[in-house]
Amino acid sequence: MAVLILNHHQVQELLPIAECIEVQSRALSALAEGLVYQPLRSAVVAPGAGGVLGLMPSYKSGPAGGLYGLKSVCVFPGNSALGKDIHQGAVLLFSGETGELLSMMDASAITAIRTAAVSAVATRLLANENAGDLAIIGAGVQAKVHLEAVARVRKLSKVRVASRSLESAGKFADEMSGKTGLDIEPVNSVEAAIRGADLIVTATTSREPVVKLEWIAAGAHINAVGSSIRSTREVDTATMAAASLFVDRRESTLNESGDYLKAANEGAIGPQHIKAEIGEVLTGTRPGRTSADEITLFKSLGLGIEDLASAEYLYTRAAESKAGCWIDY
Repeated sequence: MAVLILNHHQVQELLPIAECIEVQSRALSALAEGLVYQPLRSAVVAPGAGGVLGLMPSYKSGPAGGLYGLKSVCVFPGNSALGKDIHQGAVLLFSGETGELLSMMDASAITAIRTAAVSAVATRLLANENAGDLAIIGAGVQAKVHLEAVARVRKLSKVRVASRSLESAGKFADEMSGKTGLDIEPVNSVEAAIRGADLIVTATTSREPVVKLEWIAAGAHINAVGSSIRSTREVDTATMAAASLFVDRRESTLNESGDYLKAANEGAIGPQHIKAEIGEVLTGTRPGRTSADEITLFKSLGLGIEDLASAEYLYTRAAESKAGCWIDY
């Protein structure tokens, strides 16, 4: 049979952020409804190696036998200094009926788009309706796509960006102002970015907290997306304890999130602190924001079902438009 191959550019062309927001909304709802089987991700951490290999399998049931997905991705934090995405790899899609390989797609592009799309789903559900003052911490790939994604679900009036250097924040502002038409202000500290913001995105590779509770305004919504492993965190313990915590998946958070685990190890929070999974808010089984002054925090880890759902959508779009490279396999 023919197998579909999609490169980075083709994924970007076929998976616009506005469409991916709806794809991820359906995927997280399916997870909450029990239509998805997804073991925890596994990682190959080789002594002396420059990066980590992560494996993220998932299965979604369906009328035609369902689908299996597997993202095999290398995470190399040092890539940022080289102007490359820190995520490199492939998303594989398999028939749930015969097990045949259906497609192989660039994981870097899928990861960037679907991660920002999930944050947009969370923002649409949890942020105050009039929220429009955005602080972005980080100036890499995720920061750029998150700006576009959040702008899809809230009308942005102000945007500030802080990075490791004012120079990199300035480059981000110049590039993304031209791309989005938004007025973006580079600032020289995380505090300067966050003060007064009612929307906050953290998309860094920091191992220690970059966000402090005393900087955060009442009613703000935070998307914490940079840390996806046990040993790193972006949000301080005080913020984790004070905020209403929403997650993509409880099991993943309790086992993989440095933001959660480090605060839990300090005795500040426990499993009961998690208000809901985003899918549960989508399906109406648990509430989202309950007051205008509440600080809401979405801790994003990234899930295999998000990659599978993206790949399924891309496969359908490519088949309809005859895009990509189809090879006999």
